[in-house]
Amino acid sequence: MRVGVNARLLLKGRLEGIGYFAKETLSRIVKAHPDVEFVFFFDRKYDSSFVFASNVTPVVIPLPTRHPLLWWIYFEILLPFYLKRYKVDVFFSPDGWMPQKPSIPTLNTIHDINFWHNGSFIRSFVMRKYYFHFFPRFAKNCTRLITVSEFSRRDIIEAFGLTESKISVVYNAPNEAYKPLDETERQKVRTEYTNGKPFFYFVGALHKRKNLEHLFKAFDAFKNRTKSDVKLVIIGSQMWKDADMETAYDNMVSKADVVFTGRLEADRITRIAAASLALVFVSYFEGFGIPIVEAFAAQTAVITSTTTSMPEVSGEAALLCEPTDTDSIATAMQNIYSKPDLRLSLIEKSKTQLQLFNWESSAAKLWSNIISIYYGEIK
Repeated sequence: MRVGVNARLLLKGRLEGIGYFAKETLSRIVKAHPDVEFVFFFDRKYDSSFVFASNVTPVVIPLPTRHPLLWWIYFEILLPFYLKRYKVDVFFSPDGWMPQKPSIPTLNTIHDINFWHNGSFIRSFVMRKYYFHFFPRFAKNCTRLITVSEFSRRDIIEAFGLTESKISVVYNAPNEAYKPLDETERQKVRTEYTNGKPFFYFVGALHKRKNLEHLFKAFDAFKNRTKSDVKLVIIGSQMWKDADMETAYDNMVSKADVVFTGRLEADRITRIAAASLALVFVSYFEGFGIPIVEAFAAQTAVITSTTTSMPEVSGEAALLCEPTDTDSIATAMQNIYSKPDLRLSLIEKSKTQLQLFNWESSAAKLWSNIISIYYGEIK
C-alpha cells in the first residue's frame, strides 16, 4: 500500500495545532508500519526532521499555498497529478483540504467549523467565501472523515448533513514537552517573567475567537477585588487587529500587570504553564482546545469555557465559565487564587482526565481509518 499525505503544515519552527496533530500521529504511524510506503507532499522546501523514517518519500509540489487561488490550483490541479504520478493508493489530509473529486480513497480531517457559525472569525472576504463553498464539499466528497472531539463530530454532521457512520473522533494530545516543575524551577520562571509574582496565563493566537476582550476585563475585575500582586501572562502573536480586544486592553486599570511574551516554543511555554496559578482559556469556540490538555500535563489548574468542545476535553478537572460573563471569569480566577485546596483538587482530577488523550492511541485510531477505507475500496 502507498499512502499519500498532505504534509504542507509540517513547518519547522511554525507548528500550530493542526501541524502538531499531523507530526505526532504521522511520526508514529510511519515507524509502526515499515512495510507501507508513505509519500509526503509538501508545498515548499521541507525540513528533513519531518521525514520520519526510510519508508517516507518527500515530494515538493512547488506552489506555496498562501491564499485561495493558490489553494485551488494546488489541490484541484497539481495534487491530483502528483497522486497519479506517484501511484498513491490512499490519500490522507490532516488539515481539511483535499481535491474536490478524488480518484482514490481519501481520509480527510476537519478539526472544527468555527467559521460556519461566525464568519467574522475569518477576516478576509475571499477566504470566507472559499471556506463556505469548499469545506462542505471536502466533507461530503472524502471517503471518510475524522475530527478531534465528539462536539466537532456532532457539529459537522449537523452542519453538512453527513451520515453518522462517515465521521469518527481521533483526539488531540499534549505535546510531550509539557511536564511539571519543582518549586525551585517554578520560582525561576516567576522571576524571569513576572518579577517573582504569581500569575495566570493564556496561550494561543491573539484572535477574536480567543476572547481576550473578556479575559482582560475579568483580570481587571479580579485585581480590583483582591488587591493582589498577581500578573497575567499572554503567550501568542496577534493575527490581526481586533478593535474590541485592543479597547479592552487600553481601558484596563491593571494593564501594567499584563505581560506579553509573543509566540514561544513548547519548551518555554511548559515552564510558564507549570509555574502558573492557572491557564485561563475562555475562547468562544474550540474544536478541541489543546492548551487545556497541555496545562493538565504541566500540572496546573484550568479555567475554561462552558461552550463547544471545552467541557468535553476538560471534564471535571477545570472551572467552567460563560465566555461573555466577565464576572464569572473573574470569580473563577479569585477562587483559584484564594483557595489553594481547590486548585490542588483540580490538578489531581486533571491527571485522570489526561489519560484520555495520548498520541499512541490517536495514531492507532487514525491508522485504522486509513486501513478501513483502503480495504473497503479494494474488496
